[in-house]
Amino acid sequence: MIFHASIPTQNPERVARTLAELWGGFAAPFSPFEGAWMAVACDERGTIIETYPSDLTLTPGDEREPLASTTSARPQYSGYHMAVATPLSEQQVIAIGEREGWRAVRCTRGDNFFDVIELWIENSTLIELLTPEMQAQYLGFATPENFRAMAAQVQQPASVAAPQ
Repeated sequence: MIFHASIPTQNPERVARTLAELWGGFAAPFSPFEGAWMAVACDERGTIIETYPSDLTLTPGDEREPLASTTSARPQYSGYHMAVATPLSEQQVIAIGEREGWRAVRCTRGDNFFDVIELWIENSTLIELLTPEMQAQYLGFATPENFRAMAAQVQQPASVAAPQ
């Protein structure tokens, strides 16, 4: 179970406020990093998404916190994404995306496994939102048995023999 995640953003406050709206939660500044914000879901797990300035980089620090530094601008896209639940309807999520000027579109994953609404935060970072109906689809699909079956179908690359 994921309790929190962080994403790079051009405008951490705006993104945190929008994510909080999608959850029915609230947004607030987030320390220990300057300019960071958090979207709080107000659920029983303490779920949050931290929104960091896009030029913030985390590196290993002491035993308490990682070290923060700034770097050059990040690329527009990456392989990062997450799927999150929302109590809102498809129409409400799409309307929020339109209001923010962010791509928001309903998509089907796999061979009709489940649907999501792709919301591209700042038209850069993918968040898959699942309405209550989509959550039911996802939970019906996302079983250990189904994941094992999917993994068994993936052709593994030939292993390299260890030197003798």
